[in-house]
Amino acid sequence: MSKGFTYILECSDKSFYTGSTNDLEKRLWEHNNGFGANYTKRRLPVRLVYFEEYNRIDVAFYREKQIQGWGRKKKLALIEGKPELLPKLAKKIFKRKVAS
Repeated sequence: MSKGFTYILECSDKSFYTGSTNDLEKRLWEHNNGFGANYTKRRLPVRLVYFEEYNRIDVAFYREKQIQGWGRKKKLALIEGKPELLPKLAKKIFKRKVAS
């Protein structure tokens, strides 16, 4: 298997796009030239703000799917290099219904 990358792009509207690839430089070029995902085509230009490298593309793809499920605050903590915030941001807060 080939090596892989998981990456996060910041789009022109300040939203984030998470993807995976086996050629990061080529994929970034594709995104910025309208050959990437439909999401990024409508939000050009995009800028690479984070990436992780793996020995296998399937691991990068799995990590992409994990990050895609995260909220903006959690993605920002990852991008800003604050891994200590990730567990706190992962917890869901459930409100209890008061019995009437």
